[in-house]
Amino acid sequence: MLRRTSLLCTLVFVAAAGVAQAAPARQTTAANARRLVQINYMTWPEIYDAIHEDGKTTVLVYNGGTEQRGPQCVLGGHTLMGEATARAIAEKLGNALVAPTMPFSITGVTEEHPGGISVTPETFIAVNEEVVDSMVKNGFKNIILMGDHGGGQKELAEVAKKKDAQYGPQGVHVYFCGDVYAKANDEFNQYLIAHHLPVSTHAGISDTSEMMYLDEAQWVRVDKIAVGDPVPKPGEKPVHTVNNGITGDARGSSKALGKIQFDMKVNAAVSQIRGFLAGQASQH
Repeated sequence: MLRRTSLLCTLVFVAAAGVAQAAPARQTTAANARRLVQINYMTWPEIYDAIHEDGKTTVLVYNGGTEQRGPQCVLGGHTLMGEATARAIAEKLGNALVAPTMPFSITGVTEEHPGGISVTPETFIAVNEEVVDSMVKNGFKNIILMGDHGGGQKELAEVAKKKDAQYGPQGVHVYFCGDVYAKANDEFNQYLIAHHLPVSTHAGISDTSEMMYLDEAQWVRVDKIAVGDPVPKPGEKPVHTVNNGITGDARGSSKALGKIQFDMKVNAAVSQIRGFLAGQASQH
């Protein structure tokens, strides 16, 4: 019995020692923290150094959203895609950090398709204005507003115009990057048309494919991908015949298409943001 107890203690000690030795490999060190771009996963000294030593004076403020996305996609889609998109944009820019992605937008909520969270345009504007104020106090010189949801694009443009006028005299600029949504979606729709695939307006190939590409196992119920209500033509009222939350047809969704959509968003945003910063530099 004594020998068994001794052996057990030895095994526990060895296992603990192994965990202790392995732990540093899983920790973030000061060296690899320099590669982080998401404020949520950084300490304040890391953020300070990124701004003042590494020149990351641009911050991306991405608005996501929480709404139903058909029977196949989780409701946090806009926020999840937004976080991944903003991170990729910041990494490609090389001079930017990413603010926490905001999970609420101007959308609709129904008991029939539960789970959504909607805020009024006034609330949406007020929150984004105060986030901009915070980013100015944090020391950022360029604040980029973006949104993954159609509702709120106009409001973000208004906030950027108002806040740029307020902070411009201090050498701080606020921009609205609309290309990450409008331009990228237009490009992807043209790609779908060219490849004889249906264009959707909600929870169709675009949304579903991108979420499959980013994390199919957790975000998309692949056995629930389906066709939904027809996409209304300009001027027509929506027709709710299937009424499963999809407007269009999600059945052609794939990871490959998701990567194309994701890359279009990142490239469109990077190009527009670089244009903002280049235009600013030419004025000095």
